[in-house]
Amino acid sequence: MENLDQKAKFLREDFTRALTNLDANTQPKWGKMGVQQMIEHMSDYVRIANGRTPMKTITPEENIPKMQGFLESEKPMRENTPNPLLPDVPPPVRHSTKEAAIAELQGEIDHFFVVHEQEAGRATPNPFFGTLSFDQQVQLLYKHSTHHLRQFGVEV
Repeated sequence: MENLDQKAKFLREDFTRALTNLDANTQPKWGKMGVQQMIEHMSDYVRIANGRTPMKTITPEENIPKMQGFLESEKPMRENTPNPLLPDVPPPVRHSTKEAAIAELQGEIDHFFVVHEQEAGRATPNPFFGTLSFDQQVQLLYKHSTHHLRQFGVEV
């Protein structure tokens, strides 16, 4: 995994800044989520990475090496990648404003880094990629966040 420190810095500092600058009414290039739904979706996934939302892996064990190989590559996630854990219709937003959703997301990202600083070597299960180390989680969160920024026309 290349540039892991840069990816961690992006997650800590630049991701929510890019979201702040994104117009809440921007239409997605693909997918069904609006901007705020995507931000809240990312909070949900950071909660998996930081351990607040424990998940079991649903990918068959024999497919985990292939999934982790993709994760550790620099290949981006494909547009419209199916997610069997998401409903066909995105849920209504939880927060009254985009800013409140971003604040929640930044809090979850901050908690992710605190947890891993306090518990060096901690590994956390992911529903699709198996049990992931801190470095793998950073790679996945970076890959996932840039996927959704591209969804709304923001290039990183």
